[in-house]
Amino acid sequence: MESNRLQKINRLILKELSEIFLLETRKMQGVLISVTQVRVTPDLGIAHAYLSVFPSEKGKELLENINGNIKQIRFDLGKRVGQQLRVVPNLAFYLDDSLDYLENIENLLKDK
Repeated sequence: MESNRLQKINRLILKELSEIFLLETRKMQGVLISVTQVRVTPDLGIAHAYLSVFPSEKGKELLENINGNIKQIRFDLGKRVGQQLRVVPNLAFYLDDSLDYLENIENLLKDK
């Protein structure tokens, strides 16, 4: 079970990463990146962020691009949360395909 402090840090990083991606995706037409979940390790060393991408066909390409620019994203995050956190955690991004999975199950149930 996560402590109350970890939950607050998870929500803070989720909120700030969402705003960073919102500002960046405004430049790209037809792409939406949302942060679905953030899990910070208990030592606050690594933040695992799960991203949902629309359209999902561009997911792997965008995830590679995001992982290529991870230092800049961490720097932007540090500017935003520098007053709340002493150390900004390293970031690890993963593709959240739970919506695709739900859509697939829904399609399978409709076919029967």
